[in-house]
Amino acid sequence: MRCFSMLACWTLIALLAWPLAAEETKTKTRSLFDGKSMDLWNVPEFGGEGEVALKEGVITMGQGVMLTGITYKNNDLPRNNYELTWEARRTMGIDFFAAATFPVKDSHCSFINGGWGGAVVGLSSIDGVDASENETTQYVAFDDNKWYRFKVRVTDKKIKAWIDDKQVVDANIEGKKISTRNEVTLSQPLGFSAWQSSAEIRKIEVTSLAK
Repeated sequence: MRCFSMLACWTLIALLAWPLAAEETKTKTRSLFDGKSMDLWNVPEFGGEGEVALKEGVITMGQGVMLTGITYKNNDLPRNNYELTWEARRTMGIDFFAAATFPVKDSHCSFINGGWGGAVVGLSSIDGVDASENETTQYVAFDDNKWYRFKVRVTDKKIKAWIDDKQVVDANIEGKKISTRNEVTLSQPLGFSAWQSSAEIRKIEVTSLAK
């Protein structure tokens, strides 16, 4: 490629490079669990919870009478325009095994994976209605001891969620009340919990998104 002048060459180079630079500054990803330490996490006292421990690079949550979980310690999370990703597997039990409670603007919401007997997926709660009976209700069969990749995206108008590469939630939240069930209040601002199940969780990351 021949340029007519040095200025024209530099202008062309800048124009070609600009889309890549813009894409690189669009997001920022931060790891919340490095597989080596649980220093950023508390173990909430739900009552009757199972043992929580760090073993071989994953957080293990033992089966409890009801809820067992972990809660992020700090208050430095985005509350809008972000993605939360994590990997988890259920090792025993028949209910949700790594439900995420996360910030949504001035409130919180929970993404349920395998609730109400092991298959219900959705958001709790929208206008006071749980994942088992609102517009986000889906049914997914989860296999024990299989790792799943989860992603939740929170923006001004929507909450979206994926399991592996399949989108399972696309909820319009404009003008709607977003909240959590009382049982997971101790999971705020960010937490993961299992109901009468044992589970393992790893690779927890949050990514800030450009508006």
